[in-house]
Amino acid sequence: MPNDLPILYSFRRCPYAIRARLAVKGSGACVALREVVLRDKPEELIAASPKATVPVLQLPDGSVLEQSLDIMRWALRAHDPHSWLLTDEQHETQTLIDLNDGPFKQALDRYKYASRDPERPVASSRDDAVALMLAPLNARLADHRFLLRDTPSLADMAIVPFVRQFAAVDDAWFRHAPLPHLQTWMEGITASALFASAMHKYAAWQPGHADIVF
Repeated sequence: MPNDLPILYSFRRCPYAIRARLAVKGSGACVALREVVLRDKPEELIAASPKATVPVLQLPDGSVLEQSLDIMRWALRAHDPHSWLLTDEQHETQTLIDLNDGPFKQALDRYKYASRDPERPVASSRDDAVALMLAPLNARLADHRFLLRDTPSLADMAIVPFVRQFAAVDDAWFRHAPLPHLQTWMEGITASALFASAMHKYAAWQPGHADIVF
């Protein structure tokens, strides 16, 4: 294995790590993947990034990217075969991602971890997330197959892991919710070969073990 590959520290189920892996796979970039166990983080991850949250990309020159969107853009700026990055979409893309990563993620966490606040009805947190993000996305998807156009973009790949996480909280409710365009969009992406390749399950990395070429 080449010893000059960027090293990507990841956790399979983390939505931030998922979107980073989607961009790496979509771009055709090659990295050394290190799957970590969050309750037992390797010292190498902590040394690279003291915040020790995934994803983290350590580049051969020693520089480190600690944010998932930075990793996505790093990969796509090097090679963007599917035109996920278009200059005239930058503002709209960032607006959608800011909404996803801010208010929607907060509502999603309240819904997913509803037991932490038993006095708040689960349906209230769910409905907040729908009103904030999912219903507007469903309306947007009535006009084209993906969030910005009829082909995928950075916005789709950055947001779909979080919608998938929302759907998994109560799959039966989500499947019957009045969100047909959103359901079709999510199912199309998550059933794709690209998504499957980004979600392949690897054993946790251990110091001294060979890295996975991803």
